[in-house]
Amino acid sequence: MLIVEFGKHTQATYVPSDPPRDGVLALWGDEVAGDTAIELVLPSGGKFARAKVSARLVPLSQAIPRLLVVADDASPAVTAWSAAVNAGVNLVARGRLRPAVTPGGVGSWRVGPLDAADEALLRDLAAALPPEAHALPLSGVKRIRLHSPESLVRALWDAAADVLVRSPAAPVGAGGPAFAEPEPTLIGPDGAAWLTELETRRPHGVQLILRVEAREGGDEPEFAGVLAVRSTVEPSLIVEAAMLWDAPEAVLHRLGDQVETQLLLGLRRGARAWAPLGRVLSEPAPTELALTDGEVVGLLTDGSRELGGAGIEVLWPKDLFAGELKAKASATQAPASEGGPAFPLNGLLKFRWRLSLGGSELTDEEVAALAEAKRPLVRLRGQWVKLDPFLLARMRARRSRKLTGAEALAAALTGELELDGETVEFAAQPALAGLVERLRERESEPVAPPPGLTATLRPYQLAGLGWLATMTGLGLGACLADDMGLGKTVQLIALHLHRRPLGAGPTLVLCPTSLLGNWEREFAKFAPGVPVRRFHGGGRHLDELAVDEVVLATYGVLRRDRESLSEVEWGLVAADEAQHVKNPLSATAKELRKVPAAARVALTGTPVENRLTELWSLVDWTTPGLLGSLERFRRTVARPIERDRDQAATERLATTVRPFLLRRRKTDPDIAPELPRKTETDRFVPLTAEQTTLYEAVVRENLAQIRESQGVQRRGQVLKLLTELKQICNHPAQFLKEGGGALTGRSGKLAAFEELLDVILDEGDSVLVFSQYVQLCRLLERRLAERGLPTQLLSGEVGPKQRDEMVARFQAGEVPVFLLSLKAGGVGLNLTRATHVIHYDRWWNPAVEDQATDRAYRIGQDRPVQVHRLIAEGTLEERIAVVLETKRGLADAVVGAGEDWITELSDDQIADLVRLGAG
Repeated sequence: MLIVEFGKHTQATYVPSDPPRDGVLALWGDEVAGDTAIELVLPSGGKFARAKVSARLVPLSQAIPRLLVVADDASPAVTAWSAAVNAGVNLVARGRLRPAVTPGGVGSWRVGPLDAADEALLRDLAAALPPEAHALPLSGVKRIRLHSPESLVRALWDAAADVLVRSPAAPVGAGGPAFAEPEPTLIGPDGAAWLTELETRRPHGVQLILRVEAREGGDEPEFAGVLAVRSTVEPSLIVEAAMLWDAPEAVLHRLGDQVETQLLLGLRRGARAWAPLGRVLSEPAPTELALTDGEVVGLLTDGSRELGGAGIEVLWPKDLFAGELKAKASATQAPASEGGPAFPLNGLLKFRWRLSLGGSELTDEEVAALAEAKRPLVRLRGQWVKLDPFLLARMRARRSRKLTGAEALAAALTGELELDGETVEFAAQPALAGLVERLRERESEPVAPPPGLTATLRPYQLAGLGWLATMTGLGLGACLADDMGLGKTVQLIALHLHRRPLGAGPTLVLCPTSLLGNWEREFAKFAPGVPVRRFHGGGRHLDELAVDEVVLATYGVLRRDRESLSEVEWGLVAADEAQHVKNPLSATAKELRKVPAAARVALTGTPVENRLTELWSLVDWTTPGLLGSLERFRRTVARPIERDRDQAATERLATTVRPFLLRRRKTDPDIAPELPRKTETDRFVPLTAEQTTLYEAVVRENLAQIRESQGVQRRGQVLKLLTELKQICNHPAQFLKEGGGALTGRSGKLAAFEELLDVILDEGDSVLVFSQYVQLCRLLERRLAERGLPTQLLSGEVGPKQRDEMVARFQAGEVPVFLLSLKAGGVGLNLTRATHVIHYDRWWNPAVEDQATDRAYRIGQDRPVQVHRLIAEGTLEERIAVVLETKRGLADAVVGAGEDWITELSDDQIADLVRLGAG
């Protein structure tokens, strides 16, 4: 006997036959060692076409036992056929059988007659068949036509009956020996005539009905099940069992002359499916069954389904029960949290359940009455209501629970609240619901440019000011995540001036050291009437701080002097280049959370650089508690999105975060007209012979070590390989760490770079050249000095004053070539003199790379900008370039980018990524 195994990806198609018992289950797919070619109709290029597959044909006698119970991870096709087989076996067990003759003249057993419940089950099973399960084409038809799913399920049921019923007792029931023979047996003319006569004198089938009635009996209901029978030939003919004994002869004839016998047989079947029905079998003329509350509840749940499977229909009066009782979690403002901001995030709200019945919300008194109910059925508003014991237990257990304002706000945004690991629907109170609606629609009060602002705000900047004013006025945090160069600084300055007449208090701006001078100049330029002080360097202090003063401090000062900063009641704290606090466990992020503020605003063009925990870090500072704890966020949000690409989790996160994060891009329709055209070009360059030799040697050596290492050591080895290969692609001198020697003729990139630079300089333009390696920038500086070209190099070693001087020289046109390390020059610079940007090597995070480009492509740029990316062809750089375009889209959907994903690749995948050659 063949052993039938169903793998996770095994597909199954039933192939009927004549006689039915010769039908087979065709198994096919990658996991199946097929031995027979069969033709199926399968999807191909968006259409369906005939296809030959290698299948394994399993006789039904062997397939039925294995299909009765299949694994949870079985394919949809196998699962669907398992359900069909179980239903067919149940029909046979219920005696739904009849002898028949196949079109080929062979005697066979078939299922039948089917009642209304059986017919409904047949349709449901057919609808559940996936396309692979009924991909069998009709033979002899030129056009593609398939067996209908319903016909295949019916054929399977007939085959199951023909396989299971053949026994020595079969001739007694069928009237002939052919129906017990193991081999197909032809039925002669006499046998066929006998079957015809048998069908004509068989009694009409009847279906047993249990009709539930409620009878008024004081405060508590009295339920009864009234028995009735229905003619399966005339469904409209229903007779109560109490009337059956005195029914006219005509009615009995129409029902069938064995109706009493069938009624008793039906009751026995029903008693096996639902035990309480067995109590009526002791009565000589069973007509009615008294039902307890628990039995009625059982009928409402599993009982009706079980009786339906036994051929007994349960009927309920339409007006017996009220509508479904629905429960939603909610919260009300606790007295202790009233006053202050419109909705304090750290305020406490009282948890409560809101119940509705038939779309109408119950009163607090009615909810309390339900919570105290001791029985599963209660009388409410003139109707009987079925109570869920589990719901009642939850209502009683969580009466004293409190929610923070942030928890309630997050639940109101998503419509869901997690309680003890369970997700329940959440209904916001009117005040909270109004706030949520306002946040979703970004409704802001119209704001005029504030007094004291010496700048003309563009329409989108004025809208940004209105949004910031609304969010901070509500006591909520905000993250202004405009693209670099769209004027986040001037919008923050305008916000300070807008809050100034309200007596909101002083403003603290935290930023990288390199941007202190920029902020000071911007305030002096756009808000000259605002007192500004640097809290930086020796002798810094906060004495005699004015109520409308602005204090500029660095993240380094924050770490050292957080206690001094915390002594001030800040009206507003702004974190510029907020990605500097993206690590929630860093000292900077921890100290930032301890600085008190009435309002908090994060400014960043890249709210997500590598991981979603960076987004959590920003949002949890601006709007504490909105995203829950870090551990819960990692478990329920970050991991499902980053690892599993969980679309539902992505949408929930976006729904929660979107109102608190204003993200605008330079490509937005209302911003694009403000900027000139930007052209991006990938320039693929070949490796030299020296680069090729080094590349192949490094790949060979590192792959061998990667295969022998594990865990952290393996990840480190992979990152080492990536770094060395990128350096080789840049220039052999960088990889070999050569301080001197010849540079020309050794790097394809350097040759392409010099050719491109000649064209740019001949046109009189200026250019920014970015590399993530300071060493490479120094090599380029040396080479351009050899050619007599004026350049300057900005790296992390340059101080703020010298940095400002370099920016001024470039903007004045004194130095046409500006070499910048990506980390030092990628943020906080306004270099609109440049009309070209060259990325000599790729930083494998598109957001960081875009930030660097935005030094030139920003508001204030009035000429087209051309972006050039140098890529070594046939190397990992070319293959990663394709991935980076995908990463841009993923970052927009709050999925992280970065290089860490490469370390998780298999050895073979890494080898394919770094191999040298096309494709």
